[in-house]
Amino acid sequence: MSSSPLPVLLPRHLAILLMMSVATMFAANHVSARLAFDNGTGLLLAVLMRSGVACLILLTLVLVQKKRLWLPPSTWPWQLAVGLLIAIQSVSLYSAVARLPVVIALLLVNTFPIQLALLSWALGGSRPSLRSCLIMGTILIGLLVVLDIPSWFADANAMGPEWLAGIGFGLTAAFAFACALWVTEHRLAGVGSTFRSLLTMQTVFIVMIVGGLLGAVPGGMSLPDNSAGWTGLALLALLYGSAFSLLFIFVPRLDMARNAPVMNFEPVASLLLGYIVLGQMLSPSQLVGGAVVVGGIVVLSLSKGR
Repeated sequence: MSSSPLPVLLPRHLAILLMMSVATMFAANHVSARLAFDNGTGLLLAVLMRSGVACLILLTLVLVQKKRLWLPPSTWPWQLAVGLLIAIQSVSLYSAVARLPVVIALLLVNTFPIQLALLSWALGGSRPSLRSCLIMGTILIGLLVVLDIPSWFADANAMGPEWLAGIGFGLTAAFAFACALWVTEHRLAGVGSTFRSLLTMQTVFIVMIVGGLLGAVPGGMSLPDNSAGWTGLALLALLYGSAFSLLFIFVPRLDMARNAPVMNFEPVASLLLGYIVLGQMLSPSQLVGGAVVVGGIVVLSLSKGR
């Protein structure tokens, strides 16, 4: 039996353009989420809508590609764990977006490569190199600048009552995502990506329904108050679903090992969209800190690629 041919890679300029477009759509999804939250939309409802659209897309892919709907018995607990971790990540991310400027929330979540490296080391993986440690230290310094920690210590009230909680939710989202990536790599590597992703999104969808029925988050299933809220809710689901499907369909042709750092354009896009749509703007020093964080993550990604 002959092996299936390798997918033809897109020309690099087209791959980068597509990935920047996907990153912009993900950023627009988070800006839309903030618009929805500012107009009365419940947190759980937003995640429910987003995961529901993703489930429909993945189910379509599974049916079209005639994937085998089967998991080895030993992997079911790990698959459930990944679904629960992504549910925690989704709720924590949107909780951070609801409390912080969108770009700051995304920069916090994008610290997951650091947390993943430390988690892998703690669980028996290789120790991060000195170069990686220096890069991660630089990223953390940039993060302290973008969070404007000196101003917070000088006058915590001026930063708003939700500032510290937003930082906690952003870091929790990054940790949950890092854990999900570790489990996927070390316990679910042999499971087909499409079916695995479908089960993950189904778990998130079910968890949001159960959370709403139990009242786990006050007002978590609240409907939007006005047309702006409904617009934000519809856009966050459509933008996430569209970006997710584009990335999922084209990833075999994007040479991710070489081009993955392009996805770090998302915080940059969120900065521009957050200013245009929500009027959110960072100070010059925070912009410098954000550039350090994004640059450090790109360098760290390139180092791993090599």
